[in-house]
Amino acid sequence: DWRKGGPRLWTINPPLPLKSISVTLSINDFVAGVSTTLNYENEEKVPLEAIFVFPMDEDSAVYSFEALVDGKKIVAELQEKMEAHRNYEDALSQGHQAYLLEEDDYSRDVFSCNVGNLHPGSKVAVTLRYVQELPLETDGALRYVLPAILNPRYKLSGKSANSCLNIKTPITPLEELPYTLSLVATITSQHAIERIQSNCSLSPIQYLADDKTSAQVSLAEGHKFDRDVELLIYYNAVHSPSVAVEMGMPDVKPDILMGAPSAMVSFYPDIPEVEASRSCGEFVFLMDCSGSMKSPMNNQKDSQLRIEAAKETLLLLLKSLPMGCYFNIYRFGSSYEKFFPESMKYTQKTMEEAVERVKDLEADLGGTEILTPLLDIYKAPCIPGHPLQLFVFTDGEVSDTFSVIKEVQLNSKKHRCFSFGIGEGASTSLIKGIARVSGGSAEFITSKDRMQTKALGSLKFALSCSADDIALSWDLPPGLLAYMLSPEQTVIFRGQRLIVYAQLTGTMPQVESSGEVCLKYTLQGRSLENRVTFSLQPKTNASFTIHRLAAKSLIQTKDLGSYETSQRTKEDVVSISIQSGVLSSFTAYIAINKELNQPVQGPLAHRVIPRPVMSTSFCACKVKSCKFYPNSNLCIMNSSKKKTNLQNDHKVIPIVSHAISLSFFFFYKGFGENVALQLILLQKANGSWELDEDLTKILGTNLEDIKAANPAKDGDPSAWATVLAVLWLHANGKDTKYEWELLERKAVTWLHDHAGRTANHLLKLPVTPAVLSL
Repeated sequence: DWRKGGPRLWTINPPLPLKSISVTLSINDFVAGVSTTLNYENEEKVPLEAIFVFPMDEDSAVYSFEALVDGKKIVAELQEKMEAHRNYEDALSQGHQAYLLEEDDYSRDVFSCNVGNLHPGSKVAVTLRYVQELPLETDGALRYVLPAILNPRYKLSGKSANSCLNIKTPITPLEELPYTLSLVATITSQHAIERIQSNCSLSPIQYLADDKTSAQVSLAEGHKFDRDVELLIYYNAVHSPSVAVEMGMPDVKPDILMGAPSAMVSFYPDIPEVEASRSCGEFVFLMDCSGSMKSPMNNQKDSQLRIEAAKETLLLLLKSLPMGCYFNIYRFGSSYEKFFPESMKYTQKTMEEAVERVKDLEADLGGTEILTPLLDIYKAPCIPGHPLQLFVFTDGEVSDTFSVIKEVQLNSKKHRCFSFGIGEGASTSLIKGIARVSGGSAEFITSKDRMQTKALGSLKFALSCSADDIALSWDLPPGLLAYMLSPEQTVIFRGQRLIVYAQLTGTMPQVESSGEVCLKYTLQGRSLENRVTFSLQPKTNASFTIHRLAAKSLIQTKDLGSYETSQRTKEDVVSISIQSGVLSSFTAYIAINKELNQPVQGPLAHRVIPRPVMSTSFCACKVKSCKFYPNSNLCIMNSSKKKTNLQNDHKVIPIVSHAISLSFFFFYKGFGENVALQLILLQKANGSWELDEDLTKILGTNLEDIKAANPAKDGDPSAWATVLAVLWLHANGKDTKYEWELLERKAVTWLHDHAGRTANHLLKLPVTPAVLSL
């Protein structure tokens, strides 16, 4: 057994003790408060120990754990982890009921809950509570995810031998999970709630206020917890700066974290969309080609394979790069390969070579060893004038996440990392961690329709000017100081939110007064600032939400797991954790019920709760050996999914011709992304299109008709082809415009620089010049 202690018994196919999970979600603006209850019942004739290993978002600040047994509430105590383990085993050996909740030693997004000595016929409900900041999506939505999928992680070394992921967990088909999930979400905001979307069936939205600032939704009854539950909340405004001040705990010394008032500052800098230098940057794409990338994005019917979605996205990114930059592509798994010995200048030749190799990418490299290629990237010399921008695409099935995060952090001064978690079950600890410590951004993609949008949004961040030299200054009454609790922020991208936490120390004013905080930053050499005034009358909050979030922010900065954290820092993390009640990798919640009529007798039967898993392919057939956890009883390969067919048939309908007879130009009924991708693949590195047969097939006509309709017969035919290609995208791809905006920008730049009078003459067509931004 993975734990030391008394004997455990195993039984084949017993009734599982976990019957249901109920979640109460309360979202206030961009902060979520969550209460999750696990309902257990022992239907067997022997006492049980039930273990449930489950995922949580790494930003979750777990601050409460309790059990309800026969109407009696038992509140858990947060202890140093080894001490909690000893107390738990001692309680079991004495026949007492005991409950243990802990975060994994090697990843912040994996938790385990132990219910020990559950006697026959008894019922128990264990409840954990947490608070979490909600990330802001590219389209302005706030995203809450209740994770369900926890895929086995690749075992790189013996360092993770004590991970709770080593527990032999039965894998149950998604449709046969024995427990159900209920969720009720209440959303309140200072702004009206426009809509709420989900990947699961929801009840109709019920507005609780006339001004639509409060609403409630719930999952459909009988929902099986067979997928991540995602909620996207859209407010009619999300960019208002704010400061919230919260009272500290009573009877706690004001010189410690939980005793003094804490402030949460939220800024949305108004950064204009200004391009950086057209040819500035070294772009390195790190593509996961491990066996698990052969799995589908989600458990929906006909879900695209992760590797296929990633390849399409990488092709879009390659086509969107600016001329004159440098780039390279790494594919990795148990080993790694790079397309070029060193980063190459972006030209038509190098782009074509990379595109052809991307088309041939397969998920055939075994496990997920990301650290080795990262080290190779970091040892390469910097290219003067071209800062390194690293794009990482992975399903995140890595066990040594802290080692990877630490390496990225050590090199954070020389690069930014934009990370993408592909498919349900991707490690939030890895994806968010490497982006956070390098000043980049993190995105999670669980369906094809949002992957390209998010990836192109991150490339826009990398290509656009960002806010630098960020500093906060405070204007407070005499005797009151603000002590920063959040790590220093190095960069803010357009459309991003900045949240920082501070402790207010000193003497709070006895009468109503206010303070001011100013965000100062530099944009293209200009010094700018945003100011917000706030009340210094702290509000009381029984959950101490701001304090808990501030503590979580501190813990994330310091806690890098057992092998990557110094002893002194471990002690600091344990102190912050126990003071605040926020769980860390070095602490655990323990509750013991000693008030049974008589202690439970006899050896315990060991029950591990099955969990939903997306991965159905850990190893590709070309891999000689596999280091995945051998106790995961999943099939080796799933090759039933077919590759995306880029040659879909489309019906065409002619549009009304204009004065110079553009009757050959067709709309595609049922426009699909695959057709757009074909057009995009024809675009040259400089942004132009050639006037050839391949282009005419997409436009639905023939080469002779297009040449005959060219109003500048003696001009460069590529200018005519480029205008038509951009018009086609505008006519047929309005819903996916975000994905080809950078491609269009390159085309317009090329027309500006090379087409000259020909382009201006072409735009005498009855097309609004603003369409091409000319």
